[in-house]
Amino acid sequence: MGSLLSLPPTVTEVSGDLPAVTVCNRHARAKVFLQGAHVASFRPVGQGELLWMSVRSLFAPGKPIRGGIPVCFPWFGMHAGRPELPAHGIARLLPWTLTGAEDLPDGSTRLVLGLQSSVETAASWPQSFALTYSVSVGAALNVALEVRNTGAQPLVFEEALHTYLDVADVRRVGVEGLAGARYLDKVDGGIEKTQTGTLTFTAETDRVFPGTTGTCRVDDPVLGRRIVVAKTGSATTVIWNPWIAKAARMPDFGDEEWPGMLCIEAANAAADHLTLAPGQTQVMAQTISVG
Repeated sequence: MGSLLSLPPTVTEVSGDLPAVTVCNRHARAKVFLQGAHVASFRPVGQGELLWMSVRSLFAPGKPIRGGIPVCFPWFGMHAGRPELPAHGIARLLPWTLTGAEDLPDGSTRLVLGLQSSVETAASWPQSFALTYSVSVGAALNVALEVRNTGAQPLVFEEALHTYLDVADVRRVGVEGLAGARYLDKVDGGIEKTQTGTLTFTAETDRVFPGTTGTCRVDDPVLGRRIVVAKTGSATTVIWNPWIAKAARMPDFGDEEWPGMLCIEAANAAADHLTLAPGQTQVMAQTISVG
């Protein structure tokens, strides 16, 4: 990638089985793998790491990376008609192309990555598309996924930014911003329920909040910080923690790691799936900061 793209001084290439770039500017440090356009680290100056990564993540070509911000597209969860296909789609398993990198006047750094439909993607999903992913590293982390329909037929898809946040102990944090919202409780057979007050964690949690567009705030009293997760272009919020038993069943998730993370995901999934006409685009974005 370096031979084709002039990188600013804040961006460094990292070689290996999974090529990556690191960003280090006056606001923050970050790391982005080209496979899946996967943001694996974001650490603002004066703060600890905001994104959680599993020590058991495989970091292997064609395998999902556990933690950070996986990009889920063009389906969320298991494929409804072909359960043999990879969960959460194909975008997170494929190498993306770094198409742009620049330092901005405010001292932040923006990376732009792209992925287009191909013979390889058509084997799993025979639709024409172009994805553009913008990652802006500053005092806050902003990620924005643009989907373009490059085909002649309507493009129907789901998407998510499956963000893993780093917390001291999930049993002691609270998530604000969802009080009064209805959700589907996937741990309890998909029954529809209503969130009462602050969301806290006492067991495995997998809640899909349709029709939600607001900001979530994670109050972490142990670390003495509040992580703010804002979004645009997303009508679904997903909250997830696997707890003890499910963590033990996942080979790329350490058995004792579950207290240190929770997911707050910006999505357009299930009833909130999207349809784009030929040539139409849609952008879903998420901003993560300490506030």
